[in-house]
Amino acid sequence: MKEQVSSFTNQIIRMKEVQIITGLSRSTIYDKQNPKSSRFDPLFPKKIPLGARAVGWFKKDAEKWLDAMRSQSI
Repeated sequence: MKEQVSSFTNQIIRMKEVQIITGLSRSTIYDKQNPKSSRFDPLFPKKIPLGARAVGWFKKDAEKWLDAMRSQSI
């Protein structure tokens, strides 16, 4: 019997939800993606272009990053 895959497996979230999940500000999130920033984090989830001026992130990637940060702090 096949398992059903949740329709939310590849759910894309926008900035507000990334802020809620990570607890980071908008500017910190963009800094974590900017290689020229002192706050750059190569493990931080990559943004996905959704349109000419819209971006999103995979929710599962944001949650995995947060779990990794929790594991490091223990």
